[in-house]
Amino acid sequence: MAKYLLLKHYRGAPAAVNDVPMDQWKPEEVTAHIQYMRDFAARLEATGEFVGEQALAPEGTFVRYDGEGRAPVTDGPFAETKDLIAGWMLIDVETYDRAIELAGELSAAPGAGGKPIHEWLEVRPAYGVQPSATA
Repeated sequence: MAKYLLLKHYRGAPAAVNDVPMDQWKPEEVTAHIQYMRDFAARLEATGEFVGEQALAPEGTFVRYDGEGRAPVTDGPFAETKDLIAGWMLIDVETYDRAIELAGELSAAPGAGGKPIHEWLEVRPAYGVQPSATA
């Protein structure tokens, strides 16, 4: 088994087919989207492929060490990933192909109008995992 991180992005990825920002969705569309995510995670829990997930708020702070006895530095001239990453799901699967298959399925979560978002998800292997296709 190998762990893969499926990353959802606020921005920075190619535009989704159904590219209406969530803050413009009707409440029932948000509910349907969240339920899809919960059902997806529950199915992966049943197969032993689910590790964890979390939606992220858009606000956040970068912090770095600034030397002995000095206060940590916050923010700076860095990529604003707090604005980019909307959430993540960590899966533990047998193959890279399975990770890609699951990411494709997760991309079909409903959005505005109840239609699939077709959003781009980033699939990142855990360090040391060598992604290779099995087909």
